[in-house]
Amino acid sequence: MNAKERLLTALVRGVPDRLPVTTHHVMPFFLDHYMGGITYDAFFDHFGLDPIRWLELLKPDSSKGQYYDPTQPKAEIYHSRRIITDNWRIERELINDPTYRTERYMIITPKGTLTTVLQSNDYTTWVAERLVKNKHEIEWIEEYLPSPLCDIETVNAEAARFGDRGLVRSHFICFDLYGQPGTWQDAACLFGIDQLIMETYDDPQWVHQFLSILQRRKLDFARSLKGAHLDLLELGGGDASSTVISPKVFETFVAPYDAPIIAAAHQAGQRVVYHTCGGMMPLLEMIAAMQPDAMETFTPVDMGGDVRLAEAKKRIGDKVCMIGGFDQFHYFKGCTPQQTRAEVRRCFNEAGGDGGFILSPSDHFFDADLPLLQAFADEGKNCCY
Repeated sequence: MNAKERLLTALVRGVPDRLPVTTHHVMPFFLDHYMGGITYDAFFDHFGLDPIRWLELLKPDSSKGQYYDPTQPKAEIYHSRRIITDNWRIERELINDPTYRTERYMIITPKGTLTTVLQSNDYTTWVAERLVKNKHEIEWIEEYLPSPLCDIETVNAEAARFGDRGLVRSHFICFDLYGQPGTWQDAACLFGIDQLIMETYDDPQWVHQFLSILQRRKLDFARSLKGAHLDLLELGGGDASSTVISPKVFETFVAPYDAPIIAAAHQAGQRVVYHTCGGMMPLLEMIAAMQPDAMETFTPVDMGGDVRLAEAKKRIGDKVCMIGGFDQFHYFKGCTPQQTRAEVRRCFNEAGGDGGFILSPSDHFFDADLPLLQAFADEGKNCCY
């Protein structure tokens, strides 16, 4: 099998020629600091991993007055440009900070201005000031937030160029500037996860209203995916893991909003992976009941998760493809290649039976010893069915 055939076979819970072995997002920090700034494709070629090509491509719905933000430089093919309207304009202001790159963004609407502050270092970006500060501001989002469409023509052209090299992945639309694919997770980025959890008790009606607003945009995007040559779309995010929220909160405020998005994507001919970086064990059946095609990241206990791969395989392995399971914190740094190979074998022995498993680190990584990363790739390829 070539890499694409191997990965797609696992996605439909089939048995490929060998264990598919890949990684989640390849972080620019790792490529720049460890690999001399090589490309994503060169990274996969270097280690012999089954390649993933990420595409994030949106286009304006001109019938609704949408257009590309002229103040934002054209992004690389892997990222989309912001889409605005005359009633949803975005301005940026650099703030002097001695430690981090700090930017204040202002979203200007006819009824008021929303503001947020993002900070960055060499590794990542985070929210320093939440966008939604007053509950009534979600009404501005409901009235003015643009709902862009998938840029199918560009997606398909890039997928054709990638060919059979590997899997073409994307994710559901996130909120402008900073967000996550899942509905609950997007709301957590905008309002703060602590405050959002508290409001599920203090004002659940408002939380449902907020989630409904964000869900509608994601549903519009899901319906626009028909004809896009994508292999897998990511939904979810860490703020819905069981190390953050209770199963009851998941059942009430997560599943009812994300399950219809999965159904809409399926109607558009797309596959979906539900991403839960953190605890998963109390949620396994609830996530599987939303009927995604795959689930990730199956984060091990030693990384702060709770996943026991063999038990997870028994409980939901006949319903979804499992992606992840590998402990990159302890086996990409500071151990021997033999220990890394043993961890690969453990994952394969616990979750690889009868196929339907793609070996991958539990989410992304920033640092790695190159011989250990090579041992990961090589041992994965030695796991044959």
